[in-house]
Amino acid sequence: MAHADHYLLEQLSTNSLPYIDPVARLDWGSLDISQPWLPEDAISLYGLAEYHDLPETTRIRLSQLEFTGFIQAGIWLESIFIERLSRNLRHTDSSQELAYHLHEIREEAGHSLMFLKLMEASGIHLPGAWRNRPVIADFLGRHTPLNSTLFWLAVTIGEEIPDRLNRHIRQQGKGLIDQLIYQLCTLHIIDEARHISHAHSALKASLTNTGKLKRMLLTPILNLLIRQFTRTFYLPSNDVYEIAGLTPGKKWRKLAQNNPARQAFVLKCLNPTLNNLRERGFPVKDPRL
Repeated sequence: MAHADHYLLEQLSTNSLPYIDPVARLDWGSLDISQPWLPEDAISLYGLAEYHDLPETTRIRLSQLEFTGFIQAGIWLESIFIERLSRNLRHTDSSQELAYHLHEIREEAGHSLMFLKLMEASGIHLPGAWRNRPVIADFLGRHTPLNSTLFWLAVTIGEEIPDRLNRHIRQQGKGLIDQLIYQLCTLHIIDEARHISHAHSALKASLTNTGKLKRMLLTPILNLLIRQFTRTFYLPSNDVYEIAGLTPGKKWRKLAQNNPARQAFVLKCLNPTLNNLRERGFPVKDPRL
């Protein structure tokens, strides 16, 4: 089975200390719901004339709802990681691996609690947190054999695709979005950097026994996973537009899906992941929303 090396696991565990609960660390009383939660270029309708014709209050509300949809998708994904790590605890080969998995479970649980607290503090949430999740990505995430090449590919893709949006928010949002949201994304990025480093190491180990033919056979599955994760995190649901007052939601979602600026933004976020996969021998395609 493929594992990250023990030295890396020790370093990642060391860097996870001291653990500070993000729910306790953030000043929830400072949340200002009159401020946007996304930089404008990260909003799905940005670049369209229909978007720029909207009142500023609607654009701000849309940014908040799109970010809420993003973190609800994060809760879904982190639930899969927690489930798989928890089930794997009794199969760990070393104290280093056990310790790191426990750190990651604690951090992923902290992220989900942080997201839930944001929805509670803001009063902004979307119906059906578990609705419309990508069926194949969900199934593969929960049932792919642990430590297989496909497992670590799915983990790497699942960790990196939302992380790219968080990084964009942090890089472009300072002074433009609510300060608490900026801090929330920063805390998330710090922990995810360790999780992604672990996934990369385990994937590298698994690929030592993965030949060219197997990589070619896995590529269609990767294309499907990439598209499903991309749509889940970068294409808001109809509910987002409906609650923002943009009706019918289906119409506005279609506008976002066909928005050239949105497609360019998504590819910019995903290119590092796509290029990394291609360099590893997986000729994946650019995803379409």
